[in-house]
Amino acid sequence: MSLSHLNAQQQEAVRSVEGPLMVVAGPGSGKTRVMTYRIAHLIGIGVPAYRILALTFTNKAANEMKSRIVQLVGEPSRQIRMGTFHSVFARILRTEAEKIGYQRNFSIYDETDVLGVIKDILSSFGISAQQFNPYAIRSRISNAKNQLLSVDEYAQKSLDLFEQKTAIVFREYQQRLKRNNAMDFDDLLLKPIELFRGNTKVLEKYQEYFRFILVDEFQDTNRAQYALIHELACRYKNICVVGDDAQSIYAFRGADIRNILDFQRDYPETKIIRLEQNYRCTGTILSAADHLIKHNPDQIAKDLWTQNPGGDLITVLDCRDDRDEGETIVTRIFEQLQRLKLDLKDVAIMYRTNSQSRSLEDALRKNSVPYTIVGGVEFYQRKEVKDVLAYLRILVNRQDNDALLRVLNYPARGLGDVAVSRLEAFAGEHSLSLADALVRSKEIAGLSKKAREGFHVFSALLEKYSALLPKITASELSRSLVDEIGILRNFKEEGTTEALSRWENVQELLSAISEFTADHEGSGLAEFLEDAALVAAVDDLDENRNAVTLMTLHSAKGLEYPVVFITGLEEGLLPLYTSMIETKELEEERRLCYVGITRAMKKLFFSYARIRYRFGEMTYQSSSRFLEEIPDELVEKSGRQRYTGLPERSVHTPAWRRRSSPDEDSHYHSDVVPDYDHGDEEGERMNVGMHVEHSVFGRGKILAISGQGESLKAVIDFDSVGRKNLLLKYAHLKTL
Repeated sequence: MSLSHLNAQQQEAVRSVEGPLMVVAGPGSGKTRVMTYRIAHLIGIGVPAYRILALTFTNKAANEMKSRIVQLVGEPSRQIRMGTFHSVFARILRTEAEKIGYQRNFSIYDETDVLGVIKDILSSFGISAQQFNPYAIRSRISNAKNQLLSVDEYAQKSLDLFEQKTAIVFREYQQRLKRNNAMDFDDLLLKPIELFRGNTKVLEKYQEYFRFILVDEFQDTNRAQYALIHELACRYKNICVVGDDAQSIYAFRGADIRNILDFQRDYPETKIIRLEQNYRCTGTILSAADHLIKHNPDQIAKDLWTQNPGGDLITVLDCRDDRDEGETIVTRIFEQLQRLKLDLKDVAIMYRTNSQSRSLEDALRKNSVPYTIVGGVEFYQRKEVKDVLAYLRILVNRQDNDALLRVLNYPARGLGDVAVSRLEAFAGEHSLSLADALVRSKEIAGLSKKAREGFHVFSALLEKYSALLPKITASELSRSLVDEIGILRNFKEEGTTEALSRWENVQELLSAISEFTADHEGSGLAEFLEDAALVAAVDDLDENRNAVTLMTLHSAKGLEYPVVFITGLEEGLLPLYTSMIETKELEEERRLCYVGITRAMKKLFFSYARIRYRFGEMTYQSSSRFLEEIPDELVEKSGRQRYTGLPERSVHTPAWRRRSSPDEDSHYHSDVVPDYDHGDEEGERMNVGMHVEHSVFGRGKILAISGQGESLKAVIDFDSVGRKNLLLKYAHLKTL
């Protein structure tokens, strides 16, 4: 097998077969090719395929790698033990389960099964599921297992009432799994550690069996996965880990960047090979990524380079608001398709949070641009969004029985299938809608006291908001309803990444209603629902369709596109935070931006909005600090221009953060907000972006200035208290 078409560093990584090896693989540097050829090389020099263990994070990655290896060395490679951590160690447990007190036919509980067990335990112990959210408890237990904490260790660390209750549930949960001969997904990693540490002969058998170990995406491993690898590799130390600390972006899933940063501590004789040549990006894009990531102090040093041409400058789109952002991006997509002779599938739009897709989807839909979403569903098709819309649909149309049934017992009101079937039967007998039948639920025979109360509570809620419908705005009504239902509170209490994403999506729906009613004078809830229904009616998209791809930055890992838009580069959004951000969190946000940048092959766009509806309110945004960390000579700034069918002239302003040139659209000056006459001495020395100090609130940054004379105001983001809207006449700000 020839290695001549690999570069020198790739060849070295393939041939270095003995001892610990860490391959630090920059983006687009050919790491999959290196792993594939390394395994093929091991087989080629006489290592039996069954002595090789290759661990990946997806079955798709494992299958693709195995297919490539078969093409290189033929059938013998099919004996390689290759797969995800969970699949490989589940197979080992099937063989060895009796040694840790399980039967080989143990069940594996998925998240739904786990949640059911936890809810049952809460009920059995008389613990309120409303006060102690079962989803949050599930998340705490999973996190404890990923950190290798036993039940006793978790109980000792419990500081508050919620953690103490979780410890009680945790203990019973583990006992119940054992009684049921069952394991959850976390146990598929923890039980092998227990097996190996408690059975020396078993450990030695697998250490002998797996003489050579390879781990892909090593930066994404958690502590349990690291411990497993270490147990198997500590005898022969023929372990090769491939990854990039700069692409560690899954801390919320338990990934621990210390695993790759501290690898040399556990394996002092480690050989490090850096794959620094990038085959994917233009020189400009790669340079921007390299400059950005070097602001993270805690990392493995590497210098990315490429022989690819320098390519286009990175275009920074300065947009009025999130709707303008969507329209501007559509204009730029048309331009790039024509200029670079590309298809729609060559374009990707990336964002930090799922909720951002709403305005982008609206713009694409209105311009008849087909799109597909990776790792999610269209905004108006997301469950939490459809649940809130169902409530609103009932208020507008009391005959909408489907909408009522969707949310009749959401949130839970103690209404079982029997009670609901009796309600439907009563409505049918009296030719009533379900909403009208609820009003007469006292007449329904055979209902339990709990069901009767549940029907009454739901009916009272509908009657209250039906009466308010003509009296208050759609925005006020929807916010009040969502607050009373308690959906947002439940998501916050759950505290998981998924729950917070759902919380953001409901908030984004409230923003959409506010924006719609502000832009459509005289329109109300019925008109908004009609508009939303048109968005929701988009046909399911085939993955093979020629369509623009939308995705979160987390979903973008491992992908590449000729043209990439990274949207929402605003403080608080990318990087994502509410008031303050810790250093470690900021570094992960920067790595996330780095991953997005390095998905682009030919052309990269950044965009930010000066005004964005967030959580139902209009907010003034400031551009992301990450833009400040990319050298001026790599970027050009541009405001929105309508697509005319001709290539758009870009205004090359290297120092784009200063005032734009006079011939640019006046809406897009980067250091002033247009159309405001400051009109006095105080205002003349204050500009957007300026850092100031307040005697009470401390240091802050001016985000917006409005008004004139004695009414001159500034929106200031203070480090200590967040955003304040102050009258400059009385603020007595000190410029820094």
